[in-house]
Amino acid sequence: MDEKILARLPHDRDATRFWWVRHAPVPEHGDVMYGSNDVDCDCSDDFVFKGVAARLPKNAKWFYSPLKRTRQTADALLAAGAQAQSMTEDPRIIEMDFGDYNGRKLTELFAERTDNYLGFFPASPFETTPNGESLSDVAKRINAFTEDMHAKHAGEDIVVVAHRGTILAALHNALKLPLETSVSFRIDNVSLSRLWRYSNIPADGPDFKLGEVGWLP
Repeated sequence: MDEKILARLPHDRDATRFWWVRHAPVPEHGDVMYGSNDVDCDCSDDFVFKGVAARLPKNAKWFYSPLKRTRQTADALLAAGAQAQSMTEDPRIIEMDFGDYNGRKLTELFAERTDNYLGFFPASPFETTPNGESLSDVAKRINAFTEDMHAKHAGEDIVVVAHRGTILAALHNALKLPLETSVSFRIDNVSLSRLWRYSNIPADGPDFKLGEVGWLP
């Protein structure tokens, strides 16, 4: 192939490869909007953890949020056979702050909702939650995180153990989605979503390529 054409193709060797994993389930708070509250998760599903661990790269830098359920999930993946070059807590990938919605019974919260996003997201994606933040706020800090990782670790694998809200924000940024469809992805617990961030794309081209969303064994 012509060298000029090759130069325009996305080069995986120069891409920062993001492996986003949502934390394990939180069954003890299933009827409560736990959001950005710091709660424990259930890492007992050996089949899922071994399957996801086997899929993850062996020499990646790992990042997790300040909420303990992400570190618990990361530790369970390592116990299931995954390998990490390093482990770092990063506050930018914490779950969306749902403010006054945190800790409320879901039935009560849903009864008050008048938007059309029930079953898609705990709040309208256009809303700044009372004393909290909006999905757009989350998207800005996730963009800061991914661009920082790309600047420092281009060509490397980055495993990010995070939350549904932050993974939706990463997809929103990568695919340049409108807010109303950014909450449409199904991101199950412990599921894997992959994105490549490229360096050599022309200014008017896409910066990201999507691998899969919400993969489970």
